[in-house]
Amino acid sequence: MMAQEMIPGAQALLRVFEEENVDVFFGYPGGSVIPIFDALYDSSIKCVLPRHEQGGAHAADGYARATGRVGVCMATSGPGACNLVTGLATAYMDSIPMVAVTGQVRTNLVGSDSFQEADVTGITIPITKHNYLVKEPYQIERFADVVREAFYLARSGRPGPVLIDVPTDVSSGCVPWTPRNIEALDAYEVPEPPDAAAIERAAEMIAKAERPVMMIGGGVVNGNASDEIRELSAKCNLAVVHTLMAKGCFPESHELSMGMPGMHGMAYASYAIQHSDLLVVIGARFDDRITGDLSRFAPDAQVIHIDIDPAEIDKVRYANIGIACDAKTATRALIEAATARERGAWEERLITYKREHPLGYTDDDELMAPQFVVEKLHEVTGGKAIIATEVGQNQMWAAQYYGLDEPRKWCTSGGLGTMGYGHPAAIGAQFGRPGELVVDIAGDGSIQMNMQELTTGTIHKLPYKIIILNNSFLGMVRQWQDMFYDKRYSGVDLTGNPDFVKLAEAHGAVGLRCGDRDKVVETLERAMEVDDGPVMVDFVVSKEQNVFPMIPAGKSFENLIGCPMARK
Repeated sequence: MMAQEMIPGAQALLRVFEEENVDVFFGYPGGSVIPIFDALYDSSIKCVLPRHEQGGAHAADGYARATGRVGVCMATSGPGACNLVTGLATAYMDSIPMVAVTGQVRTNLVGSDSFQEADVTGITIPITKHNYLVKEPYQIERFADVVREAFYLARSGRPGPVLIDVPTDVSSGCVPWTPRNIEALDAYEVPEPPDAAAIERAAEMIAKAERPVMMIGGGVVNGNASDEIRELSAKCNLAVVHTLMAKGCFPESHELSMGMPGMHGMAYASYAIQHSDLLVVIGARFDDRITGDLSRFAPDAQVIHIDIDPAEIDKVRYANIGIACDAKTATRALIEAATARERGAWEERLITYKREHPLGYTDDDELMAPQFVVEKLHEVTGGKAIIATEVGQNQMWAAQYYGLDEPRKWCTSGGLGTMGYGHPAAIGAQFGRPGELVVDIAGDGSIQMNMQELTTGTIHKLPYKIIILNNSFLGMVRQWQDMFYDKRYSGVDLTGNPDFVKLAEAHGAVGLRCGDRDKVVETLERAMEVDDGPVMVDFVVSKEQNVFPMIPAGKSFENLIGCPMARK
């Protein structure tokens, strides 16, 4: 019998990275991770140095969303690890597969308040799918398997971030190494079939429904189920609404695409849900931004709820049929069980309503409307870009006016609503899909939270674009103060913003500015021509445009603002 190989923990970590086909990760060094960075010196794995650990976490998140693979980030102990918290919470809320490796003080110092020590596993318990502090002898003995398990947990079932906290003496000391048991792992990757009887009942409900609507969420993205969604819609002539997380999973250019419902969704999408008699919900969790007042949400609809997480079924809305299964497997089974359904009066009514109540905005101010800029961006890029967004009005205008027909081209912080997310996420997406156009649609407030990552983008010659909708306000907060607080603007005035053109140039990127609606297309085309680094475009837009339609928080479709005929 061969003697077990003993290698440094840092090497074991990187070997597992190689097994998992990690081609790039985002890591910031520090004292407790020096052994890992030393091992990296002889490794082929690419480490990208962000300018802030939060930027590294969001970049790993954007990489995961754009590629479907596990994103990886790394930070040192104490403050470095704590700076990952917002990125971990963002990924956790949106079920994004990530592995975060943090350094920790030596095992004999854990719990002694030593220099740069923080209880990282304790801090991150609520915002990770699982976490490890590799401290006990049995964990050190199976360190390689702990790392393998972290990757498995991150991507399997309902995905999410997993954290591994590695003391310095574990990464610098020797641990046993055994190759991965591929057969054993592959056995766990086979999805469980859905309950056959539940699928048959669901198919019968669809056949009998007069006003069915399919609502899809982020689970469709994670389950790679877009093709199945399109096929089910085609076979049963189901109109489709998508949550913010599922944008692009059903072509928004399709006649039966009703778009995004809810607080800032399309009036016709909310209308479709509200007047349906059957909701086929796949990979969505009935978020409050979709439902509003739950007691008045889709009052006449029965519900078929498919979700990989059994805890989501009946959690918010009772499901007449609940099917705990991944979106792809369950939808495939439903396609096979369903009988073809003809398009009828209900679908024609929805198509008519969609045509009669389109999105719209006023553009009569001296400055151009921000929605106009997003429309022209869609026109110039042909709707083919991978879109990352910051959070706020810019995010909602991107969701409304940049239609997508393909999945994994949408990177946005949905559940947590993290300002500063979009720019580093665009960097991660560009690393993950290097030959494609990546655009971050930003606000002038949100972009300033992680604008230091321009250096990262410039150093690596990443040709992503940043489109700033600069209204000199924290726009979404200002909108609420406008509508619900008697225009008592407090803490939202961004007068004194930096010169974004000079800022871009200071980082080595290209900076452009446009305040003339007649030059928007020309400016965008100039930005698209740059292929050797980032471009930041400062679009000076109308200061007090609001995002409409809007259903106020806690209200229902009957209270919709900004589409006066929508309730009829």
